[in-house]
Amino acid sequence: MIKSDTKSSKYLPMNKFFIALFLSVSAIFTYAAPDGAKIFKQNCAVCHSIGDQRGTGPGMKGIATRVTDDVLLTAWVKNNAKVLASGNAYFKNLQKEYGGSVMTIFEGVLTDEEIASVVAYIKNPPAPPVPVAAGPTSAAGQSSEAKGGLDPLYLVLGGITLLLILFGLGRNIRLSLKNIYNKKQGLEEEEDKGFIHEAKEWISGHRKLVGFGFVILSLVGMRGCWNALWEIGVYEGYKPEQPIKFSHTVHAGENKIACQYCHNSVEKSKHAGIPTVNICMNCHKGIQEGPTYGKKEIGKIHAAAGFNPTTNNYDLPSKPITWIKVHNLPDHVYFNHQQHVVVGKQECKTCHGEVEKMTVAQQVQPLTMGWCIDCHRKTEVAMEGNAYYDKLHAELAKKYKGQKAFTVAEAGGIECAKCHY
Repeated sequence: MIKSDTKSSKYLPMNKFFIALFLSVSAIFTYAAPDGAKIFKQNCAVCHSIGDQRGTGPGMKGIATRVTDDVLLTAWVKNNAKVLASGNAYFKNLQKEYGGSVMTIFEGVLTDEEIASVVAYIKNPPAPPVPVAAGPTSAAGQSSEAKGGLDPLYLVLGGITLLLILFGLGRNIRLSLKNIYNKKQGLEEEEDKGFIHEAKEWISGHRKLVGFGFVILSLVGMRGCWNALWEIGVYEGYKPEQPIKFSHTVHAGENKIACQYCHNSVEKSKHAGIPTVNICMNCHKGIQEGPTYGKKEIGKIHAAAGFNPTTNNYDLPSKPITWIKVHNLPDHVYFNHQQHVVVGKQECKTCHGEVEKMTVAQQVQPLTMGWCIDCHRKTEVAMEGNAYYDKLHAELAKKYKGQKAFTVAEAGGIECAKCHY
């Protein structure tokens, strides 16, 4: 008879217990419940509002009283075609009310847990956002409260004014003390000859010092003029206030909307393009309330499109949105977005910065000729697998023997005629 290993049999169940306990605790801390609000915004908000506004589909307000069965509602979100095929009278009438439009089938797209989280969210939505009053803004679109500090010009003017006051007081004190002394000595009092006369006397007695100071001031002034000329047309930090408070943080950051969705000509044109109001209405026909300003700013989009949220129709007069362009290049400069984005495979943030983190779009790069040339000297051309550069790649490989990577400058990207012709 073979004896069992009592030591092993004694401790093996305990080891299994600790392993099971560890896996259970790990699962508790690593599992994250689906975010119903986020899923709703990404998949449902284009057609449905969380309130009572009608869009392509009905608003979700009061859904708990209209559909009391959670299982039925979950089945409808998952695959509405099956629910309609079952002959459910409520949903059949709902489809007729909305012109027979068919809802997206989310079976296989969203998990049962994600659909359940959406159902829980639409039945218990958060309180509506409280509109935030914007503080006074300057011409550059920045809040005057946020800017802080004093303008350097005011500091200079204040310093000059203070010096003049001190000089005037000094003259009066000096003259008064001298006349007191003269009076005690029995001498005549000295008359005040005035500031200009005293200045002339001082200059005539300190000609070398005045000449040296004049030269220094002239050089400083010329340097200042030179620097000022270099800043003409450079708008780094430009942040204009737009007619509608559009947040790139909300759209490109939180909701991960690709830049090309709104600026849809960036891959096929010289210009990135300003989004039309129709693109805005693709989402904001259903999403009629924002997280910060409520209905106020989205209402401006509706007004521009001639959309009436009450009737859910475009029965009002439309008007254009006067967006203010942020990034401007001189008229004598040629720049092609398609060339950089499609052929050059550059990301938008190379020139525009991390727009997804900007509430208000601003210019973060100087966009000067020096900045562009420096970029062309450092950036390698994406030639491998890029048919556009096949011939050029072969020619460069012949010219620069043994070299595999080439910068834009080596490919002719700093020739004058590339940007000025």
